[in-house]
Amino acid sequence: MSTDLLPYAPDLHAALLADYCLSAAPGERLLVAGGQEATPLIRAVTRALLTRGARPVVRVDYPGQLEDFAELASDAVLDAIHPADLSDVEALDGSLRVLTPAEPRRVDAARRARLLAANAPVASARARKKWSLTLYPTAYAAAQAGMSEAQFGDFVMRAMFLDRADPVAAWGEVRATQARIIERLTRADVVRIEAPGTDLTLRVGGRTWANSDGKRNMPSGEVFTGPHEDSAEGIVTFTVPAEYQGVMVRGARLEFRGGLVVNASADEGEAALHAALDTDPGARRLGELGIGTNSGIQVPTGNILFDEKIGGTVHLAIGKSYPETGGVNASAVHWDLITDLRRGGRLSLDGEVVQESGQFLI
Repeated sequence: MSTDLLPYAPDLHAALLADYCLSAAPGERLLVAGGQEATPLIRAVTRALLTRGARPVVRVDYPGQLEDFAELASDAVLDAIHPADLSDVEALDGSLRVLTPAEPRRVDAARRARLLAANAPVASARARKKWSLTLYPTAYAAAQAGMSEAQFGDFVMRAMFLDRADPVAAWGEVRATQARIIERLTRADVVRIEAPGTDLTLRVGGRTWANSDGKRNMPSGEVFTGPHEDSAEGIVTFTVPAEYQGVMVRGARLEFRGGLVVNASADEGEAALHAALDTDPGARRLGELGIGTNSGIQVPTGNILFDEKIGGTVHLAIGKSYPETGGVNASAVHWDLITDLRRGGRLSLDGEVVQESGQFLI
């Protein structure tokens, strides 16, 4: 990494979110939500939206708020939402969620799964509006990535192209590159993923590939679709650690038959893996196949927003499909798990190898 570090700039980040990601328009009621530590960015986004004529609705969580709900809520609160929670989201025009990584507190995984399942209608209503997700570079996130705070701030700025004179134009270049990849993917039916500990086939014929160009995830750099729900066959080993509800899961392995997870294990965090799969019936099927394309993100950080975009990786999400891909799997869960193809992995479409060791051949 360069010793000339670019300082993190909330105002630049906020302008990109307001204008490019949310395309904020006068009169729109837009939710801005995040953790207390992200207040500098939340304030900058709120100010940016106000100057553009929008109506920001600000929600700031205190540290440990989710854990308190999961740990202390009665069964009635844990298992059902209040109607006002749903009507509030339905009254929004869009939302921005600011991930604010912090030291997790261990809470019973099954109770967290129940809380997630109860809030599924709210999440679905939010997803039907325009939405975006980003991250505030906290000290915890920097430590998790093995970087200093200054290094991680620099990493975040460059990952969003905020080191460029025209970040929006840079994201336009990403969109064009990914469109060329999608042109080939759209003609495929059977996708095969091969790597040490992995040999999995999926069907994607007739499904739509989405071009993730930074609008919904900032930063981004992936193409994704919803595989046919009954098509997954084989075994996949996820080589990049992934966090679920505050628990880091390492070395997860899933075996699929007829699209359904029939065996699951992990080197670390296996209880969290099983809790996710047991959330509801849809959590045992795949809702997404994604291919990372961002060559500027090369090392795992422990945060899925960055890690799933690493060029030369693929990720599979158990649970909910994105409707725009044609996927129909329903679940309260959408959890991305990543496997790295850069060391001997291979991606094939209908028997033709299109990516070898993380490099596209098309």
